[in-house]
Amino acid sequence: MGKLVVVPTPVGNLQDMTFRAVEVLKSADLILAEDTRTSGNLLKHFGIETKMMSHHKFNEHATIERTLDIIRANSVTAMISDAGTPSISDPGYFLTKHCVENDIEVECLPGATAFVPALVMSGFTTDRFCFEGFLPHKKGRQSRLLALKDETRTIIFYESPHRVVKTLTQIQEFIGERNVAVVREISKIYQEVVRGSIPTVIKHFQEKQPKGEFVLLVAGKEDTINLEDDEE
Repeated sequence: MGKLVVVPTPVGNLQDMTFRAVEVLKSADLILAEDTRTSGNLLKHFGIETKMMSHHKFNEHATIERTLDIIRANSVTAMISDAGTPSISDPGYFLTKHCVENDIEVECLPGATAFVPALVMSGFTTDRFCFEGFLPHKKGRQSRLLALKDETRTIIFYESPHRVVKTLTQIQEFIGERNVAVVREISKIYQEVVRGSIPTVIKHFQEKQPKGEFVLLVAGKEDTINLEDDEE
């Protein structure tokens, strides 16, 4: 019986790749990759020549039985996404769920996940937090935000650059006045942290076009941190 190993990859800086991750990818029989072109660049950088197979949200349901058979037939099948830890707002959950249900061993290496450094850099409470991932684009968006109106934990969202201002505006409308921190391009050369009131942060990104990958953090309702508007 083979096993599935979930392998995190860097969210930006390639030096964040762990020695163990490289070793696992080199020794695996097969790598399941979200985008083989993107992952191909990563593997080439680390001299990894293991065969890859495409595995993403558009094919994972249709190919699940075949994929399970492949994992059973191999000693080790590794799974990676374009960046970060598979299944955290990335493909991966569906496959790991079915592996567990079929008594296939699943292992996950520790490694990069964008919301953890963003949470630490936010200055908000870190002992209790609520990770919401990406909001629905249309249906269910308002109700999901309204459900967080009385949330006392730090709230974390992922967002694309062209929706950042819209999302901040809706957070103010449906959750209320809170301090926020917006972190973009984590671990990359243009990493930026913008903290402050929602209107201040909106103004910043209206004047400076949002680019890159974003993590939005919202202070909990009872978070009494005295956070002045600032940016890095």
